[in-house]
Amino acid sequence: MEQKDWRKSVVYQIYPKSFNDTTGSGQGDLQGIIEKLDYLQYLGVDYLWLTPVYESPMNDNGYDISNYYKINEQFGTIEDLQMLVSEAHKRNLKIMMDIVINHTSTEHEWFKQAYTDKNSPYRDYYFFRRSADSKPPTNWESKFGGNAWKYDAETEEYYLHLFDVTQADLNWDNPEVRKALYDVINYWIDFGVDGFRFDVINLISKGEFKDSKYIGKEFYTDGPKVHEYLHEMNQYTFGNREMMTVGEMSSTTIEDCIKYSNPKRQELSSVFNFHHLKVDYVDGEKWTNSKLDFHKLKEILMEWQLGIYEGGGWNAIFWCNHDQPRVVTRFGDDTTPDTHRESAKMLATVLHMLQGTPYIYQGEEIGMTDPHFNDINQYRDIESLNAYHNMKEQGIKESEIIEILSQKSRDNSRTPVQWSRESNAGFTTGKPWIDIPSNYQSINVEDAINDKDSVLHTYRKLIALRHEHDIITYGSIEPMHMEHNDLFIYKRHYNKETWLVIANFSKETCEIPSEIKLEGEIIIANGEISEGHITGYGAIVLKQ
Repeated sequence: MEQKDWRKSVVYQIYPKSFNDTTGSGQGDLQGIIEKLDYLQYLGVDYLWLTPVYESPMNDNGYDISNYYKINEQFGTIEDLQMLVSEAHKRNLKIMMDIVINHTSTEHEWFKQAYTDKNSPYRDYYFFRRSADSKPPTNWESKFGGNAWKYDAETEEYYLHLFDVTQADLNWDNPEVRKALYDVINYWIDFGVDGFRFDVINLISKGEFKDSKYIGKEFYTDGPKVHEYLHEMNQYTFGNREMMTVGEMSSTTIEDCIKYSNPKRQELSSVFNFHHLKVDYVDGEKWTNSKLDFHKLKEILMEWQLGIYEGGGWNAIFWCNHDQPRVVTRFGDDTTPDTHRESAKMLATVLHMLQGTPYIYQGEEIGMTDPHFNDINQYRDIESLNAYHNMKEQGIKESEIIEILSQKSRDNSRTPVQWSRESNAGFTTGKPWIDIPSNYQSINVEDAINDKDSVLHTYRKLIALRHEHDIITYGSIEPMHMEHNDLFIYKRHYNKETWLVIANFSKETCEIPSEIKLEGEIIIANGEISEGHITGYGAIVLKQ
């Protein structure tokens, strides 16, 4: 496989359960990914990031791993994965594994031994704590709601779970834990994978176990030894290889992310942060019904663009993933075929012209939308169902709860990829594990390939441009007219070359500020620009 600077890459995220089903089980599988490799090569991406395919009880869709060395039978076998790696490499596609090392499933052998035998060395693989009174050791809250400590009557101790009660946090302060996890990473490197995405990796170092004024985040987010541990992990595993790594960072800071991703520090290659995806939360609360705060979106994106660039770190840039609603519904407009197509293209252009490594989430490249579910029985996601019951208890009306879930649920992005107009969108011959949006008749891969004006062809062009032009990867960024209510405008500069990006986030035609010179070669555009105006959801990139 040819090597090139990983920073010029584009990553495509696959959520295997919803990608492509070859067995009729109603759930996607590894053979289903192999079947679509030619399409992914046609799209032009470089890396395929697979969300976890390891053995798991699937309480949190695979992010609760019960065996790091085994493949979940519902996805296939280790031979299927070997075949996927090999077939991907033949097409110059690289495989990035998702790995969860902040916690394991309570079904993991380590935890089972820790739980049943108080004197087991595995007890110290996790955080078991006594409490002086009948209350949990601290008032920290789990990310999925409720207290973050689970009581075990047998030993009269609690264990820590920052996520679901079946996801017990690992004790990274124990060198044996770190060694065992480095062995896991090295096993997959030897297996032939090309990179890793590390789940909630900035939570691995816990600070003091004390009560919090809030929910406990300050004791474990970017914790006291996190940089030391990541540097050690780098040195013992992927650090001396040609590998791309990305860390998912929860509630993090720019300062920490520069440290995580500055190559001199030898921690990770790049970082995800989620601040720009909280601009439709009310007072930081996810389970609320709110519209996009456009000024805040621009402000946060640009703050991170400038901060990370100037600090020598590296951004992973994205609109969508398996935990976020579909961006065309969220920040665009999926109400008519025209607004759907144009706003999807505009959002793609805005993101792919930014500095950093872009991530495309399966189906995003054809403009897949939220499913607009209207019944709680259509939801599968544990976080959404917990939120539903919590809101019910607070006395919120059913219709209001459904509206909030329809806007914020992680299931919005987990509906199957819409491959064709065939039944079940060509995803399965069986009954899909979750409902498929009714718009698959008009939004699907097959139609998109044949329509030269489709969202898909905009993504293909944006990927090709990144491979071709160094300015997109290495250029600096200059935000412009940040106060504008509808337009997102910025410039990229590199080696005496300048590109101007203008995007209209409104469905109305909009006047472009008169001091902006609309001259130069059009690199990519959707919508029309004439007489100083840009049409609704239009975007243009000019080489000046």
